Amino acid sequence: MDLKINECDKCVYVKGTSEAFVIVYLYVDDFLIMGSSHDTIMETKIMLKKNFDVKDMRTTDVILGIKISKTPDGIILSQSHYVEKVLKKFNVFDNSPSKTPIDLSVNLIANKAEPVAQMEYSRIIGSLMYITNCTCPDLAYPVNMLSRFTSNPSHEHWKTLTRVLNNFKYTLDYGLYYSRYMLEKVKEIASLGAIFLGIQLSNDKSKSGFLFYSKLRTS
Repeated sequence: MDLKINECDKCVYVKGTSEAFVIVYLYVDDFLIMGSSHDTIMETKIMLKKNFDVKDMRTTDVILGIKISKTPDGIILSQSHYVEKVLKKFNVFDNSPSKTPIDLSVNLIANKAEPVAQMEYSRIIGSLMYITNCTCPDLAYPVNMLSRFTSNPSHEHWKTLTRVLNNFKYTLDYGLYYSRYMLEKVKEIASLGAIFLGIQLSNDKSKSGFLFYSKLRTS
């Protein structure tokens, strides 16, 4: 079986034909295998066992802090257990949940005074960036916005960061749902700037992005 490396992500290997496909994800010494059929996956496992000393862990339920839950029509990726661990680590788990991650009326500016708990601030930002990159893309903007002030956070930055943490508690059981049905069409429908989102920044620079609309095949 000739697996080809994915040029966009060197940890991903793929093999596909008109009848079947398999995707192998490699992280250090962990493999995650996905395929269009059980036979394809087993064939890949046999090939890997012939070339490497591997242990078959059967069906995957957790990998790299990401929980994989199956439904009749797809899978759900979540990190509720990891988020809870992060909230407890930074002593905010008992805070009241916040329904929104940020206060739109707050105008964050660079801190010109002494930094406030800079190391703790940077640790929290690092933990939250991992979560947003994996399963919480909806909170990527406020986390990345706050990361701009990692080198010299102020009390105002801390207040906003705490609200983001409280929102993570509110969305603790949320996850990313991937349908098993093939996507028929993906269409770009909007490019959004920070000013459209109502975010106020001192330098007035926009933060662009894309919103995609996916129509599922119904027949």
